[in-house]
Order: sequence, then C-alpha cells, then structure tokens
Amino acid sequence: MEIEHTHLPINGLNLHIAQIGKDELGTVVFLHGFPEIWYSWRHQMIAVAKAGYRAIAPDWRGYGLSDQPQDPQNAAGEDLIADLLGILDAFSLTKVYFVGKDFGAYPAYQFAFLHPNRTCGVVSIGIPFAVPSPFSWDSLPEGFYIKRWKEAGRAEADFGRFDVKRVIRTVYILFSKSEIPIAQEGQEIMDLADLSTPLPEWFTEEDLSVYASLYEKNGFDYPLQIPYRKLGTGDNVADPKIEVPVLLIMGEKDYCFKFPGFSESIKDGIMQKSVPDLEISFIPEGCHFAQEQFPEQVNEMIINFLKGHPVNG
Repeated sequence: MEIEHTHLPINGLNLHIAQIGKDELGTVVFLHGFPEIWYSWRHQMIAVAKAGYRAIAPDWRGYGLSDQPQDPQNAAGEDLIADLLGILDAFSLTKVYFVGKDFGAYPAYQFAFLHPNRTCGVVSIGIPFAVPSPFSWDSLPEGFYIKRWKEAGRAEADFGRFDVKRVIRTVYILFSKSEIPIAQEGQEIMDLADLSTPLPEWFTEEDLSVYASLYEKNGFDYPLQIPYRKLGTGDNVADPKIEVPVLLIMGEKDYCFKFPGFSESIKDGIMQKSVPDLEISFIPEGCHFAQEQFPEQVNEMIINFLKGHPVNG
C-alpha cells in the first residue's frame, strides 16, 4: 500500500493531491498547517487506509507542489473553502471527514459550518473553535512571531537570509518547544535557533529534506499571507454553531497553551458553546506537532473517532 500523487485542476490552479486507500468506510481529507505540507500526514494516511478509509491530503494552493496564485497578496480564506468543494466534487465525494492541523483546522471548521451535509465530522489537532476568539495577541510583546510575520516584508527579509531548508528547520525547532517564539529587540525570529540547535528527536534530517524539497517550488510568499496575514479576515458570523461531531486533540506541551485565553477556551467549556458534539483528548507530552511526534497515539484517536461516527450513522 503506497501513497499516490496526482494533480487536479481546481479554480484555475493545479492542486497537488496525495492519496491512499479505498473508500470502504469513508474518505478522510487531511488539511496541513504551516510549515507543513501533505507529507506531515504520512503516518495518519497509511493508518486510516489500513483501517478501511480513503485518505486524501492536498497541498493548499501556494504550498508544496500545488500552483501558486498569480497574486498572493490577494489571498483569502474563502479560497480554501472553494478549493475543498472543488476537490470533493472532482472525486465525486458526497460526504467526508476532515482532519485539520494548525491553520488547517480553520477551513475544516468553516467547511463543517457552511456545509454540514457534506461533513461527517472534524478532527482538529491543536486548534480549538470559539467565536468570538477568546484569546488575543495584544498583551504579547512586539517580538511575538505572529506580530512579526504579520508585518509586510519583515518575514520575507528574515527568511531571505537563509535557504528554504534552514527556514523549515528553524520553524520546526521553535514550534516544537513549549514556549512561544518571541524575538528580542534587534533580533529576528530566525535568529532564535542556529545549526547547532538539534532537531526534535522524532523529526529526522530525511524528513527535513523532504519538507525543504516541497517548499522549493513556491517558497513562502503565499504561506505568509495564509495563515498569518489574511486567514480569518473575512469571517463575520456572529454566533456560529458546528453541528457535526468534533474531536479536538491537544498536546499539553503545545506552546499555544501560553497564548492568553487559549487554555480557558478548551478547559472552561467555551468551545463547547459553539461545538455541542465535542470530544477533547490530551497527549501529556505532545507538542505542536503531535501527529508527527506521537503518530500511533494520534492515529488511534482519529480512527476511534471515525469508527464512532460512521458515514451513514
């Protein structure tokens, strides 16, 4: 059983799709975050395929082996929803499960809200859902990585000092820690780790090389727009409810728990108000990349959720 690759013409772009398995019990669409790519789901895709599901993992537009839009500055979160609809229609899929990680969880949630009749359920790794957002960046210092990367041109200049492989390496090192990446005055985010800083033990040099090769095509122009500058700017629903089943998987060492209000959104029942059919599972030593760090645990959680919410259930 091997992962196969194809390209689909969707909304004027050729989107790269990785897929494996037969649709015996349903189809699972895996949505990556940053600085990830379809490859970040390699462990989960094989596991769900062996369990009887079809696994599909696109590279978002502007990422990996997918085409980049002509003008990344005009990126919008709505484009991701349109691309998902196009992918489902191209494969003649009536209803699917979504598994989203990092910013990939946002279009999974939004798709489930807008198209519940086409959504069997959502698994989110690392990102709760609550509107309005209970956490804010305002109290975090100027060197907070999201504030830096929102600033037009700043991350481009920072990343541009190094090759793609070095940028991916640094972000993986920083995001796998339990502290929020924050630069000091006169320092850039890429300065927070150097080549002497070891990779996480679960992330090999071979993995790094694969990621780097997949980012060579498009670089970081679009990824800096989506998610950091444009994702969510068009959301205007006052009190959305997600009626499909949702599983939130959180690594308890994820640095996001240090965001003001983040922990409360999960542990104080805030998310439950917007997601009535909610399960939450914690991985005590899990970091921001729990699906790569502890693949067997995450695979088991996902498959149990899928089996507990069958397509025709």
